[in-house]
Amino acid sequence: MKTLLLSIILLFTANNLVGENINNKNKVAVLYSDEFLLHDTGLGHPENPERLSKVVNGIKNNKSLTSFLLWPKIKKSSIEEIQLVHTQKYVDLVAREISMIKSNDTSFLSTGDTAISKHSNEVAKLAVGAGITGADEIMKGNVSSAFAIVRPPGHHASASRGMGFCIYNNIAIVARYLQEQHGFKRILIVDFDVHHGNGTQDIFYDDDSVFYFSVHQHPLYPKTGRPNETGIGKGKGFTLNVDVPEGSGDKIFLDAFRNQLNPAMDKYKPEFILISAGFDAHKGDLLGQLNYTSNGFRQVALELKGIAEKYAAGRTLYMLEGGYVADNISQSVNEILGVLIK
Repeated sequence: MKTLLLSIILLFTANNLVGENINNKNKVAVLYSDEFLLHDTGLGHPENPERLSKVVNGIKNNKSLTSFLLWPKIKKSSIEEIQLVHTQKYVDLVAREISMIKSNDTSFLSTGDTAISKHSNEVAKLAVGAGITGADEIMKGNVSSAFAIVRPPGHHASASRGMGFCIYNNIAIVARYLQEQHGFKRILIVDFDVHHGNGTQDIFYDDDSVFYFSVHQHPLYPKTGRPNETGIGKGKGFTLNVDVPEGSGDKIFLDAFRNQLNPAMDKYKPEFILISAGFDAHKGDLLGQLNYTSNGFRQVALELKGIAEKYAAGRTLYMLEGGYVADNISQSVNEILGVLIK
């Protein structure tokens, strides 16, 4: 009798655990904090708090998503985590220059065209922390994937320089964190911002443990990311750039993934996928001249989900980069979340 009772208890427990795992396959973490709105870039700057407010409101008002989303509390990144990518000298420069700004004033980092204000350093640490939190939620099995709705963006920041609205390279730090804390050997970073992620490319250019793929407009700031830029040393062949001309639409966008990224990943077999999700390639953006649509971003998300499920047990983390028309970002993020929950 005791044996029978024990068997029933074990079976019940196992069924509950299986059910929980099945449910978690459809769960997505959204990483956001109102603290991101404190990064003041000044009047009329395209990278402004409204970008995030509209996106988050759009997600919360989308009833088809609500039951599938988790909103974990974000912990700020430590200096040690930031220094997985950035030099001590640069981290000190950021802290020093931001500490000198008076309340309600704005300035620029001395290293480049990055607006800063009194709270920018703490907000930038939180942006990095959002990515790390999302990665940890995935690794704990709480969710299958995550989307970090953050600012400031990060993909233009190199190890020793902030530029292009970016202070810390959020996604690069998450990649190094995943390697350091979870032992991943092959990480894919996909960047579909309209601008080439020169900082991310630079950080991993001689590294075969991170494959960097970017599809972006050319010619355009920062004037890097040509197809002949493929890496150096042991990183040779682990950078893949697709530059597309002004006016390109969804077909060209999708072709880059289907004809170039997919075959490359059949060889590389990534264990975790990180996406620098910029939506300034959307039709009608203020800074880009491409014609992608929200449906185009949905189709790309399906391609990436296929790669993730084939090689990375579905592990996928999106982090917001550019995009300067709030409605376009909101529509595109909702489309991507709709792919991730299925």
